[in-house]
Amino acid sequence: MEKRMKPQPLNLKPLLLALAASFTLAACSVGPDYARPQMDEAPAVFKEGQNWNPAQPRDLAANGKWWEMFGDPQLNALVDQVDISNQNLALAEANFRAAMALVQSSRAAYSPTLDASASATRSRSGSSSSSSSSAGAGVRNSYSFALNASWEADVWGKVRRDVEASSASAQASAADLAAARLSAQASLAQSYLQLRVLDAQQKLLEETVEAYQRSYQLTQNQYAAGMAAKSDVIQAQSQLKTAQASALDNGVTRAQTEHAIALLVGKTPSNFTLPKAPLAAAAPPIPQGVPSMLLERRPDVAAAERRVASANAKIGVAKAAYFPSLTLSASGGYQSSTFADWFSLPGRVWSLGPQLAQSIFDGGARRAATDQAIATYDGTVASYKQTVLTAFQEVEDNLAALRILEQEAAVQDEALQAARQAVVLVTNQYKAGTVSYVNVITAQATALSAERSSLDIRNRRMAASVLLAKALGGGWDGKSLEDLQPLAEQSAQKAKGLKENAALR
Repeated sequence: MEKRMKPQPLNLKPLLLALAASFTLAACSVGPDYARPQMDEAPAVFKEGQNWNPAQPRDLAANGKWWEMFGDPQLNALVDQVDISNQNLALAEANFRAAMALVQSSRAAYSPTLDASASATRSRSGSSSSSSSSAGAGVRNSYSFALNASWEADVWGKVRRDVEASSASAQASAADLAAARLSAQASLAQSYLQLRVLDAQQKLLEETVEAYQRSYQLTQNQYAAGMAAKSDVIQAQSQLKTAQASALDNGVTRAQTEHAIALLVGKTPSNFTLPKAPLAAAAPPIPQGVPSMLLERRPDVAAAERRVASANAKIGVAKAAYFPSLTLSASGGYQSSTFADWFSLPGRVWSLGPQLAQSIFDGGARRAATDQAIATYDGTVASYKQTVLTAFQEVEDNLAALRILEQEAAVQDEALQAARQAVVLVTNQYKAGTVSYVNVITAQATALSAERSSLDIRNRRMAASVLLAKALGGGWDGKSLEDLQPLAEQSAQKAKGLKENAALR
């Protein structure tokens, strides 16, 4: 009598031991832990700001709308359009959404994968034969359906480091978006304020043309009365035509500046017009802050620092390749030679077990990948430090510009007043016949130059104010990088709205 063997129970002990080992080691992550690079020489105060304390406007710190300091409603309305239509900003938003998607892709590695497969095959094996009785020999059908699950235990922290790297990259992308927005806003403010200066300059040139027209008429009258030479008339005419040419040339610059503003708000120049308006804005006082604020308030500095963190995490990803990988896999399904019995109990098949894999020789590929990751990290550290140094320079430059231009404006105002008085005195002297017309031309040219210099200084002061607000971060706060979900939802909603608007067109 045959002795039937009892079925042996499945031995799960090795699998459980593998799981226990994986969870025990899951707390470790290879690679260096991140620490923010330290600046060798971070100043305690700005050199240009030590003995100069302008008033502190509240709106820059309160809501980040630094452009409202100029008190121009038209400028405020244009800046609002930057968020809606600027294409460089749209590109930065798309890059940010792509970075957030990469974070989700990296986190997906924490979860197991589940695949399903089904197949139906018909095959023949064995030698061929001409006999009709063996025509169907060796032919068989096979029907199978299986579910396959696998999970790679993050024993050495490779997945954690990869998620850390992609999360830091997403934060850097969010800071890039803020930097792109700030750059567009600053460029728009500069161009708009320059446009208004050009309008003021155009008004000055038109008034100058009118004044030179009167002088030209005066010389003609003097010449007709025999009190002036023909050369006086020619000189007055030449001066008049030169002023008219300058007025026309100013129109070229204004048109090009208007086109630049159209580009910044996402419009074609042919569909965008800004009517002439008086120059009402003046250089506002700017809060200086302290140098350490730049590390938190400037989006480009924050972006550079987050790229250092990402590069640091990628060193851990590269080093994790030196260690074996543990994969837990399971599969189950049905297999049968007949379609009717495909999903029957006797056709059930399954498998379960861990797999430990280790690369023994790769020709130095892992070492090269690690060296590359370390070199990339060193490069991002250098880039971060250079960005910080550049930030310090930009603040110092514009603080110095504002301080010196304020002094220059006061001196230039005195020169302008003197030049205006000189024109009146010399013109009266010419009417009295005590001086030649050359003196009148010289006085008028000096006065026009002084007027234009005053407008130029005013323009440079406002530009320096814009650049200083930008250099200080424009009221941006680095704490916004701690939770990117609201920004991601806002960007996704904006992208959806743009897509719907495009469909309506």
